[in-house]
Amino acid sequence: MDLLNFLLCVVFTWTLVQGIISITKGSKTNPSKLPPGPTPLPVIGNLLKLGSKPHKALAELAKTHGPIMILKLGRINTVVISSPTMAKEVLQKQDLAFSTRAPPDSLSAHNHKQVSVAWLPVSARWRSLRRICNSHIFSSQRLDANQHLRRQKVQELVADIRESCKAGVAVNIGQAAFKTSLNLLSNTIFSMDLAEPSSDMAQELKEVVCRIMEDAGKPNLADYFPVLRKMDPQGLRRGLTIHFARIIELLDGLINQRLESKNIVSNDVLDTLLNIIEDQKDGIDRTHIKHLFLDLFAAGTDTTSSTLEWSMAELLQNPKTLSKAQAELEQTIGRGNPVEESNIARLPYLQAIVKETMRLHPPLPFLLPRKVEADVQLCGFTVPKDAQVLVNAWAIGRDPSIWVNPNLFMPERFLGSHVDVRGRDFELIPFGAGRRICPGLPLAVRMVHLMLGSLINSFNWKLEDGIGPEDMNMEDKFGLTLEKALPLRAVPIYM
Repeated sequence: MDLLNFLLCVVFTWTLVQGIISITKGSKTNPSKLPPGPTPLPVIGNLLKLGSKPHKALAELAKTHGPIMILKLGRINTVVISSPTMAKEVLQKQDLAFSTRAPPDSLSAHNHKQVSVAWLPVSARWRSLRRICNSHIFSSQRLDANQHLRRQKVQELVADIRESCKAGVAVNIGQAAFKTSLNLLSNTIFSMDLAEPSSDMAQELKEVVCRIMEDAGKPNLADYFPVLRKMDPQGLRRGLTIHFARIIELLDGLINQRLESKNIVSNDVLDTLLNIIEDQKDGIDRTHIKHLFLDLFAAGTDTTSSTLEWSMAELLQNPKTLSKAQAELEQTIGRGNPVEESNIARLPYLQAIVKETMRLHPPLPFLLPRKVEADVQLCGFTVPKDAQVLVNAWAIGRDPSIWVNPNLFMPERFLGSHVDVRGRDFELIPFGAGRRICPGLPLAVRMVHLMLGSLINSFNWKLEDGIGPEDMNMEDKFGLTLEKALPLRAVPIYM
């Protein structure tokens, strides 16, 4: 049954119930203080406004209703933020009031939303997990110490592409980037490659991760009509139960291997976290660690590989920009020479390309949804208790009042600009901002620049099957993350 038919059934069976609930419960918020928004239909509210690409649909609605608007999605009030000023209020000035997450029902699978650092409310346990991320995984000291791993994995990526170059075959850019990101994370955490050259592990895990991101971000009737949660009418929770199990089983096996060989000290992240568990500090146990790793492997690999794929797609669609980037690399480090992390600071055009990619294609178009636990005053409007709050980073990145020619790929707009992606400039917030900014930002920024610089400094590129830049498919596929709808396949050529 498609969504529209299901909604019609919901309307038919729920109309009387909705009326009774509305009369019984009443409204504690003065409607005149609510943000503006489209008029809701009975029972289903504004659900039909979402369409298949909610980030675009809500950006269009914001043009009519403004940078803060409210929609009724079934039983749930949803406030959508679509400007840097409003985003700064939510993510920085009133950060604490908006810091609670609104996890979708599908993330109840394996109790993930109750133990995940990404979805836990701000609490002692969340602070402990966040401290683990900041101190033991993504600290500058840890990242500097692991620089050799990133160099090695990127060199392996270049070597793999060189083999495709010799054979004259196309490379699936997203798949290649995913494998590199996966092996980097697995070496950082477990001191081993999860994707061996002869195995299909990278492809299998990429498919699982893509399904996780797609299902977790898909509009879910069980979220909009809480009474339907036990039914799970779209099967999203059942699907995530299967996908999570695949990764958790893998993680369990790796942890068991380490525990069985305790006399071997690897001094990696797993060793550090097992010591924390053994010390019984902060109430962190093996379940928390497994779900932390689940978050890292799902979000870390998917967002990094997707951003790299979008960057390459934009460069192949804009050959002059690609040539300019290659010229900068040639002048700074020499054509074909390995790109080092220490080079990145001297490559402003490469940095501008990454910023422009994240402006047009933020990894998480709505960041992660939040909710308020009490009425909150925001710029003269009331955000009602229990409302879901979405920050439309995709809309902010394409706002014509902020950006000249907002839909064009123009890295030059960032040359000489101090605007950055680290959560201080609210017109560009691909990683969010405030206390719940993505903890993996420092690693992601290093990896994207290093991989992109290496790919375009080592090879020239052309699209598969003689496709011209003007014929490229640049459509996206909505989910928790924003994937390229048609994977980018490109043929590497010796420079």
